[in-house]
Amino acid sequence: MSTPSSGLVLVVVGTDHHPFDRVVGWADEWAVSHPGRRVVVQYGTSRPPTTAEGHDLLPFGDLTALMSEATVVVCHGGPGTIMGAREAGHVPIVVPRRSDLGEHVDDHQVRFATRVAEAGQVHLATDQPTFSSLLERAETGELGFRIDLMTEDPAAEAVARFAASVDALVADRGGTRRQRSRS
Repeated sequence: MSTPSSGLVLVVVGTDHHPFDRVVGWADEWAVSHPGRRVVVQYGTSRPPTTAEGHDLLPFGDLTALMSEATVVVCHGGPGTIMGAREAGHVPIVVPRRSDLGEHVDDHQVRFATRVAEAGQVHLATDQPTFSSLLERAETGELGFRIDLMTEDPAAEAVARFAASVDALVADRGGTRRQRSRS
């Protein structure tokens, strides 16, 4: 394990019109208890952080630059943001928006984030203690929070899995056609 970092923690809530005050509050509390750490929060329509550096929106170029610079990325459960974090070399900490808290219209982010966490593509934080624990682990340089972009190509892996799925569907459909035509 490497030594603790004093690097950047980037928190991205996206651009949905539903506030996501829960994760902004968690990030702000973490910033208070970790002076010297730079915590940048893109907060959208949520309440701005009081301690962390806050931006309602970030231009795409600024967001990708911050992701590249970050020690750890925390994000909502949107596939595009998760993919962006992974393309920047992160296994992000994902806090999915919840409909019962007014953070989204339904729980598709909960379902998606759970699925990709089970596949080892993200770290799932559904409560504040888990959120804080994952940030602590990522900040110490623990393995499992970074992707070696020189040896792993997330896009190529995704394309290969998609191709295998299509091949299986096509093969299955071909078998079904042959059975129908014989009867």
